[in-house]
Amino acid sequence: MPRTDSLELGELTDSMFYILLALTTPRHGYLVMQFVEETTRGRMQIGPASMYTIIKKLLNAELIEPMDGDGKKKNYRITNKGRSILTDDVKRRQAMVEDACAILDMEGSR
Repeated sequence: MPRTDSLELGELTDSMFYILLALTTPRHGYLVMQFVEETTRGRMQIGPASMYTIIKKLLNAELIEPMDGDGKKKNYRITNKGRSILTDDVKRRQAMVEDACAILDMEGSR
């Protein structure tokens, strides 16, 4: 069975989630990687190859757009469509956590 791309389902991978979050403020690649590592306190690190593959997917899906950069560095920012997908994904993740907490509380596992 072929793997369906998460973007086709309207869901973001964790890496996509944090990259979109980073691009709520225009940033170039290195600053995106730095933002993700700092925001997650080192729980997640995105390397350059993965990041630029994801940026290409986000560009193709029109969730981000390029901006004029300073010299060699190309800046990107989230689009309205990207912000909407990010907001929906936050709600989806919150519901998942609420479900897990409810089940774990019932089992006395928390």
